[in-house]
Amino acid sequence: MAEVTLWFWVLKVLATTLGETGGDLLAITLDFGYVAGLCITMLFLLITLGIQFRLTRFHAFAFWAAIVGTTTVGTEISDLMDRTLHLGYPMGSLILATCLALVLLCWHWHQGRIRVHPIVARSEELFYWAAILLSNSLGTAFGDFLSDSVGMGYLAGAAVSASVIAFVLLLHYATRLNRVLLFWIAFVFTRPFGATFGDLLTKPVASGGLDLGTLSASIVTLTLGLCVILVSQRYERRPEA
Repeated sequence: MAEVTLWFWVLKVLATTLGETGGDLLAITLDFGYVAGLCITMLFLLITLGIQFRLTRFHAFAFWAAIVGTTTVGTEISDLMDRTLHLGYPMGSLILATCLALVLLCWHWHQGRIRVHPIVARSEELFYWAAILLSNSLGTAFGDFLSDSVGMGYLAGAAVSASVIAFVLLLHYATRLNRVLLFWIAFVFTRPFGATFGDLLTKPVASGGLDLGTLSASIVTLTLGLCVILVSQRYERRPEA
């Protein structure tokens, strides 16, 4: 699995943004709907995870393709719960938060610990990806709850998520709180930050967005993500890194 560095968090935000714009591209722009969109993104996720499980060492492009798969599926799951099942974002967030907590508890019970790097055992890897999928789904639902249900708008919603991330970073350096717990809190809240940024790029100007369109926003975000992966790999190969 990827080592948790600054590059990790930059790529996580870009992956979540791509997941938001890519999920909306399928469900709304291409008019597949949320059920069909979920089926398509789930197929992509299963393919990328199949590749990930077959690898014997870390491969950046395969890993981040799987992360994008979880973010797009997370977008579809959140929207399906709210707009198709009519559960609403607060209830959807509560259900997903409960599921995430249960996965983490089962992970700790089964393995005796929870870690995010390194992960080599297949059972740990399964728990890892289940937690990532639920975290991204929860982050999507919470981000939409802030921007839509609470009425904060996209910029204010992103600011709230960024404030939580900054607070977690402060706790990381200023306290001895469990690092794994802080990781999962940050992982959840980078999802609404990326999601609200994706909404800011794609939604109409009248709704507070920039109206770039889901396709253009997805292409720009994907290009940025590929560039960051290449730059980070070159940086990490330097001896002083």
